[in-house]
Amino acid sequence: MGKMDKIYTDYPYYGSPRITHELQRNGENVNHKRVARLMNIMGIEAIYPKPNLSQNDKSHPIYPYLLKNLDITKPNQVWGTDITYIRVKNDWLYLVAILDWYSRYIVSWELSDTMEAGFCVHNLQNALDQALPDIHNSDQGSQFTSDEYLGVLHTQPTVQISMDSRGRCMDNIFTERLWRSVKYEEVYIKDYQSPKEARLSLAKYLKIYNEKRLHQSLNYNTPAEIYFGKKTLKI
Repeated sequence: MGKMDKIYTDYPYYGSPRITHELQRNGENVNHKRVARLMNIMGIEAIYPKPNLSQNDKSHPIYPYLLKNLDITKPNQVWGTDITYIRVKNDWLYLVAILDWYSRYIVSWELSDTMEAGFCVHNLQNALDQALPDIHNSDQGSQFTSDEYLGVLHTQPTVQISMDSRGRCMDNIFTERLWRSVKYEEVYIKDYQSPKEARLSLAKYLKIYNEKRLHQSLNYNTPAEIYFGKKTLKI
């Protein structure tokens, strides 16, 4: 599963057939059915447009995608949230983060050993205790469309709810870039031996990401400098 994780991070548009062939090219004796089963356990699927899928799924509320052609000009204008999986020895953890799109600042994050909605709800509450966004954007995952999660958003009438189209990672591109940085700059080089080790190490890395890591897209400022107005982002 660790090798699948790396392949998917590099090629999120790969489905189980191509991941299977990539693994086989690297000497792994796996078949398509096993890869598909593991992808289901990991909660990943190939990212590509899927016509009419969102229209056919009536099991949860669907909100429109509000960010198309939107100029993002200030902190807390748009928050994006997403979940990724973090490998730990013999297990997986799940990391959720809320990212300010203008500054790339991680407003809040949580780590969990289950995919239930509770840790996402707690993360949202922590973020809203710090600030209010104009728009909150997520995918249509069950955590973000749950009554509990949407109920927290509905307590803030000024916050608009936006949702990605089904299967479209580009709708949430800044968070996808965050996950790639987290994986290659932290997770893959650490090989966590326990959830406690993962939590402590991720906390250190994400603090550095916010406060010390220079971003080329931010004119070599840090997310915290842009988010808190210590530096001006020239676009």
